[in-house]
Amino acid sequence: MGRDSAHLKLQNAVMDKRRASVKDAVLPRSPSGWLERAGGFLLDQLYPPTCLYCDTPIAGAEGLCADCWRGLRPITAPLCPVLGLPFAVSLGPEARSAEAIADPPPFDRARSAVIYNDIARAIVSRLKYGDRPELARFCARTMVTACAEILEGDPVLVPVPLHRFRQWQRRYNQSTELCRALSEMCSLDIAPLLVRRTRRTLQQVGLGKDQRARNVAGAFTVRPEALAPIAGRRVVIVDDVITTGATVKALTRTLKRAGIEQIDVISFARVVIGGDLPI
Repeated sequence: MGRDSAHLKLQNAVMDKRRASVKDAVLPRSPSGWLERAGGFLLDQLYPPTCLYCDTPIAGAEGLCADCWRGLRPITAPLCPVLGLPFAVSLGPEARSAEAIADPPPFDRARSAVIYNDIARAIVSRLKYGDRPELARFCARTMVTACAEILEGDPVLVPVPLHRFRQWQRRYNQSTELCRALSEMCSLDIAPLLVRRTRRTLQQVGLGKDQRARNVAGAFTVRPEALAPIAGRRVVIVDDVITTGATVKALTRTLKRAGIEQIDVISFARVVIGGDLPI
C-alpha cells in the first residue's frame, strides 16, 4: 500500500469514528445514554466550557476559542524528514535540518503537532500538572493529522514512563493518556508496561541540553516479558513535548538494545527555537 493511500485510509478511519460518535450523541442507544447527555447538559449550564488558554466561554469542552486556536502554531511541511523540525522554505524532500546532520538521532523519525509556544505550554501544563487527563484527547486530535505518516501501518504505541513515585504524585502518566486517546482514535495497540523508569531522575525543567542527556542516561529498562507480544513490530514512542530530545533518545537506545529495530517518535508539541529552554 502506498503512503498516500495508507494516509487516506487512516484519515477515513478517524472520520468514520467521529461520525459514529456524532451519531451516538444524537441517538443514544440506551436510557443511560439519555441520562449521560442530560447530566452533561446540566454540568455545562452550571460550569460552562471555557477556552483552555484564556478561559473565554466556548461551545464545547476541551477546546480553544477562535483567537487562541489561531495562535496555536501547527508544524507542517516543509520540514526535516528526520526530526520533523519546520523549515522556513522548502529545501527539497530529503533535505535534513542542521540538528539532524550534526547529531543524528537513534530513532528513525520524529513528528510533532504544534510549536511549543505560550498556548501549547498552557495546555501541556494543565495536562501534566493540573490533574486534567481529559486534555489528552484534545492533544491527540491534533497529533492524528500531524503525525499521520508515522501512525499508519499498525505500529505499537509506547508511552514515556514516569518513575512510580512521580506517577503516584501526579495520579497518572500524561504520555499514557495520550497513547490511550490515540489508540481509540486510530485503533492502535499500546504497550504501556514495556518500559519502566528505574531511576528517579530530576525534572528536566531548567536543565541544559547536556544536563538533560546525563539526567536520563540509563534511566529506563525494558520488561523482557512484554517484548514477545510485539516482536517484529514498529514502535512509536509518545510524549507530550520534545525539547532537546534527550528523553526520547535515551528511551530509543534502551528499546534498541532490547532488539526493537524500527522506532519513531511523536509528541503534541515541539521546541523549535534556540536559546533558553522554556520547559
